[in-house]
Amino acid sequence: MPAASLSPARQPLSRTGRVYAVIAVIEAFTWAGLLVGMFLKYVTETTEAGVWLFGRLHGAAFVAYVVIALVAAVKLRWGWFRTLVALAAAVPPLTTLLAEWWLRRTGHLSDPAARLSAAPEPEPEPISAR
Repeated sequence: MPAASLSPARQPLSRTGRVYAVIAVIEAFTWAGLLVGMFLKYVTETTEAGVWLFGRLHGAAFVAYVVIALVAAVKLRWGWFRTLVALAAAVPPLTTLLAEWWLRRTGHLSDPAARLSAAPEPEPEPISAR
């Protein structure tokens, strides 16, 4: 099946889109680890190891996510709204997964040329209306 006939959710991801998706999952995973580490440190008061480890990992994942979101915004032509949503998704825990899911379903992790060619063509105007 040619790429032009695929729905936006079925478009193959571009290389930048794949990297964005992987980094979004890593960012969410490290957020979850940091939350568990904070629970162990502040609620059960058993260990600080989770905060020590996942704090560093999440810091690096956060920076990587912001960088790849900006790169993807330029390369995949997201526009300002999608870019702001993707960047804002890095702040609340696990929200990068929602942003990645939304961008994938709308076809914005695919090559922009394939996304534009997959857009439905407008129906021609009836002859009687001319």
